Amino acid sequence: MRLPKLTLPVTAAVVLCAALVSHARAVPSDDEIRAILRERLNDDEDRIGIVVGVIEPEGRRVVAHGSAGAGTERPLDGDTLFEIGSVTKVFTALLLADLTEDGKVGLDDPVESHLPSGVNVPERGGPITLRELALHHSGLPRLPTNMNPADPANPYADYSVEQLYAFLSGHELARDVGAQYEYSNLGYGLLGHALTSRTSGSATASPTSIPRSTTVTSGSID
Repeated sequence: MRLPKLTLPVTAAVVLCAALVSHARAVPSDDEIRAILRERLNDDEDRIGIVVGVIEPEGRRVVAHGSAGAGTERPLDGDTLFEIGSVTKVFTALLLADLTEDGKVGLDDPVESHLPSGVNVPERGGPITLRELALHHSGLPRLPTNMNPADPANPYADYSVEQLYAFLSGHELARDVGAQYEYSNLGYGLLGHALTSRTSGSATASPTSIPRSTTVTSGSID
């Protein structure tokens, strides 16, 4: 199933960290940042507001421009909540790195080994591992075909674990695991689910703590 592409007004949150290096460019002032934000937002009518957090040796500051949504003049600030969407994939990968360094999972563990007994995950050329899920090399499609969301704007709200397991059990991979990159919301959802199951239903490892010896990039996890 291919969900319709939605064009929605966008608000965003950004964090800027001033690098403590010699010859580093000066961090823009609040007025300079606002000018940049105005330019970025005014180029696209779908962009409504943005909040920038600046972390530097002198402290922290917040600069905002725009509003919280279409039809409202409610201002943005450092306490505004944003839907972060696929940024959660970054946190999932960091949780995987954390659990790997703690020895609770292995990058090359078959994901099936972290799911309940009886759940069948498709294989081709080898099992789907946590590593391949994290790198979008699992061979799983972008979305499962058994989705029928009541609200297309929130398509995962009513997609159950039982539906996930049913899809996995009946799906045939189109290519060998690891053979090709294919962006997969399904794959990352499965990875997050497997890691949650591994930690007994609670994320005990800090997803914001990046292990020193574990590297996670778009191309590799070592």
